[in-house]
Amino acid sequence: MPPPIAGMCCTWNRKPALTDKLAILLWAATPDQPALCVTPLVHALAARALDAEVEIHFAGPAVRLLVVGVAAKLFPTPSQEKSLGDFLDEVSAEGASLLACSMATAAWVEPDEQLLPGCSAAGATAFVARTLDPAWRTLVY
Repeated sequence: MPPPIAGMCCTWNRKPALTDKLAILLWAATPDQPALCVTPLVHALAARALDAEVEIHFAGPAVRLLVVGVAAKLFPTPSQEKSLGDFLDEVSAEGASLLACSMATAAWVEPDEQLLPGCSAAGATAFVARTLDPAWRTLVY
């Protein structure tokens, strides 16, 4: 660490300001691998516990997690204590936004299937905009 210079403000030891906005993207965490899907949901719950605004964007085959009934049948652990559907319900009840990629929905959701109540559509541009906005932090799974 460099020594302080008289009359100058030292910024090298300051912590960056925390943000209160987190956007999470699920694309590789898919219904085929439920154990990979729970971590982003737990991180979303932790961020909500810290009063952060949270958006969870579902892209590619991960959008299937938002289809009614799919996540309820998936368990991230062998003990099957809590389904991914339970986690999604909890995240939603805590106020996180669940956002389905429009292109992924067209490719991975059948016309007769419905998404979970409260889900909204958001294209790829919505998540990219979050990554470019300095007020937001992003995580990708």
